[in-house]
Amino acid sequence: MKKKFKLTKTEKQDMVKIIQQYFDEERNEKLGELAATLMLDFFIEELAPKFYNLGVEDAHTYMVDKLDDVFEIQK
Repeated sequence: MKKKFKLTKTEKQDMVKIIQQYFDEERNEKLGELAATLMLDFFIEELAPKFYNLGVEDAHTYMVDKLDDVFEIQK
């Protein structure tokens, strides 16, 4: 089961605007609000969990390194 990312209405609106701005500036395409929202929903559903997991893995590696530092004191 995929965990849903929860965004406030304002956060989602801001992200939709960023997507629209990207398409306008980088691709010279006008993207409507519905298309940008559907794209954001796709990113949240399909891509965000992968980036989240990378962040968790990075945090795990960091914590393991810090614990290793603590155990070095004992030696």
